[in-house]
Amino acid sequence: MKTLDRIPTGKIERAGKLVKTGVKIGGNYVKYYSKKLVNPELSKDELNEDNAGDIYDGLKSLKGSALKVAQMLSMEKNILPSAYVEKFSLSQFSVPPLSAPLVRKTFKKYLDKYPEEVFDTFNKDSINAASIGQVHKATKNGKELAVKIQYPGVAESISSDLAIVKPIAIRMFNLQGKDSDKYFKEVENKLVEETNYNLELQQSQEITKACGIIPNMEFPKYYPELSSERIITMDWMSGLHLSEFAKTNFSTQLGNKLGQALWDFYMFQIHGLRKVHADPHPGNFLVSKKETLIAIDFGCIKEVPDEFYIPYFELAQKEVIENDALFMNKLYELEILTPTDSDAEIIFFKALFKEMLLLFTSPFNSDTFDFGSDDFWNKIADLSQRYAKDEQIRKMNGNRGSKHFLYMNRTFFGLFNLLHDLKAKVQVNDFRQYISS
Repeated sequence: MKTLDRIPTGKIERAGKLVKTGVKIGGNYVKYYSKKLVNPELSKDELNEDNAGDIYDGLKSLKGSALKVAQMLSMEKNILPSAYVEKFSLSQFSVPPLSAPLVRKTFKKYLDKYPEEVFDTFNKDSINAASIGQVHKATKNGKELAVKIQYPGVAESISSDLAIVKPIAIRMFNLQGKDSDKYFKEVENKLVEETNYNLELQQSQEITKACGIIPNMEFPKYYPELSSERIITMDWMSGLHLSEFAKTNFSTQLGNKLGQALWDFYMFQIHGLRKVHADPHPGNFLVSKKETLIAIDFGCIKEVPDEFYIPYFELAQKEVIENDALFMNKLYELEILTPTDSDAEIIFFKALFKEMLLLFTSPFNSDTFDFGSDDFWNKIADLSQRYAKDEQIRKMNGNRGSKHFLYMNRTFFGLFNLLHDLKAKVQVNDFRQYISS
C-alpha cells in the first residue's frame, strides 16, 4: 500500500480536501440521474458504491476524527447501505500508513529520541494503520513490543474535522435544532480522550488489571517508560483478528467459549466497573493459538454514571417495558421523550421505542441467548428496513435520548455483532460471579 509522506493538518487544507470530495459526489449524482432517465428502474447500488469509494478516499488521507466517524458508522450495519459499510470498515484495517521518514520524524517529536535510540530493533513499516495512529513492531531486551504512534495534527484538528462532518451526520440521522449539539460534544470529548495516550495508558492498566479475573481473556502489558502523550508501547500480542478468525471453520464449542469470555468481559466492566471499552470492532480483538481472546486497544473508554446506568438497565427489563406507567417514566428520565413533545410525537415514539426495546433487550431477559441465531438478526434487519422507509420517522426530530446513549448503544451493537460473528450462545448472568468475588 502507498505510504503518506505528509498529512494535511491546517483547517483550510483539510476542509479543501473534503470540498473536492463533495464535488466528486455531486458528479456521481449527475451520472446516476442521467442513467435513470434512460432506465427508470435503475437502483442506487452503483451510486452508493461510487459515493462510498469517494468519501473513503477523501477521508483516509486526512486520518483523524473524520475517518474515526467513518469507522463508527461502519459498525451500523443496519443503518447504512452495504456499500458504505464495506468501504468504511476498511478504516479499521486498511488505511495508508505514514512513510518511514515521517514515522521517524514523528517519533523524535513525541519522545525526543529516534526509534533506534529507544529500541533494539524497530520495524520502519507499520503493521496496522488506523484512524488515529499506526502500530509498529519493535524489540527491547528480548521482548517483542507493539508501538502505537499517533498521526501528526490529529489531536489539534478534532473540532474542525467534526464541524465538517456535522452537516452530513445531521442529514443522515435526521437531527434537528441546537439540541443535537450534545451528541457532537460527546463525540468530540471522546475523541479528545482517544488522542491522549497518557490517559489511554492509565485506563488500559486499570481495566486490564480489574478484568484479569475473566477466564479466557488476555491483555498486553503496558510500558509507561516507553510511552508519552502521543506514543504508547505494550507487549506484542499474536493472534488472528476476530474478523479473520470468524471466517475460519471453528467449532461451536470454541465459538461459545470465546463468546462467553467476550460477554463476561463487557458485562463485568459495565456492571462492576461502571466504565466500558466502547470500541468493540473486530480490529480490537485477537484470537490466540491458545484459544483465548485478546483485547488490544483501550483508547475509547465510556464511563457510565448512575443517573444513566440505573434507568437504562431498568428499561431493559421486560416487566418495565410492559408496565405503561413505568415505561413512560423511564422514557422521560432517559430523555427519549421530552416535555415539549406533541401528543402525536409521544404516541409515535412510545410505540416505536417499545417495539425496538422488546427486540434489542431480549438477550438480557433470558438465562441463555444464542447470538448466532438468524431469527434475532432477521428481526433486527426487518425492523431497520421498515424504519428506513418510514416517512413519518424522517419528519420527526431525531434528537432522542441522553447523550450517554451514543456510546452505550454503540458498545452493545458492536458487542452483539462480534458475538454473532462467533455464533456464540452465552450464559447471560455468568459474569455476576466475578463482580461479587
